[in-house]
Amino acid sequence: MNNGTAILERLIEPANHALTVEAARYILRLDFPRKDHQRFQRLSAKASAGKLTEKERAELDDYLRVADLLALLQSKARRALMKEGLFPL
Repeated sequence: MNNGTAILERLIEPANHALTVEAARYILRLDFPRKDHQRFQRLSAKASAGKLTEKERAELDDYLRVADLLALLQSKARRALMKEGLFPL
């Protein structure tokens, strides 16, 4: 598969390029600000209702891509901590 998420997943493959404990802990603390959570929820609700504009669809797609990247990074961080015997926290 060669979509953006699959390419990023191969780039940051959890088994490669081990993170330091400090970097892994930092990545696990990353989260969207409340304002972005709220915006994402509003866009998701509009999408479920079939009422998104094209601009809103593009914005929601951007949120989803960034969320996918964050999930991949956090997976790598959890695996790095597990390797050190430090996860679950």
